[in-house]
Amino acid sequence: MSTGSGGGSQDPPAEVLAEAAAAFGLLATPARLHIVWALAQGESDVTGLAERVGGTLPSVSQHLTKLKLAGLVRSRREGRRQVYLVDDPDVVTVVRLMVGQLAERAGHSAPTPVRLRELGA
Repeated sequence: MSTGSGGGSQDPPAEVLAEAAAAFGLLATPARLHIVWALAQGESDVTGLAERVGGTLPSVSQHLTKLKLAGLVRSRREGRRQVYLVDDPDVVTVVRLMVGQLAERAGHSAPTPVRLRELGA
């Protein structure tokens, strides 16, 4: 049994592990994961997101607030609407990888990826 760090790489600092755990924790609910997935396909307002993910406006709004505070999504004003978009393209990469792998294992076709430049990121 090996006790080394494997491959000669250093373990990440505790602060980095804590930040990663916090980001994974935020994505640990199906609703938030679905919201990030939807925003990875393109920006949307809260009404469009609620329709797409099947949530209520207050619920989706609360999830967006948490994701925004964590720096995973951001918003901008468009007239009277607040439009949300992914603020961390690396999180999109991780979400796409995980969802795509699980979809393939389950025998579903992998979701079609969207190029990061199409996200406005």
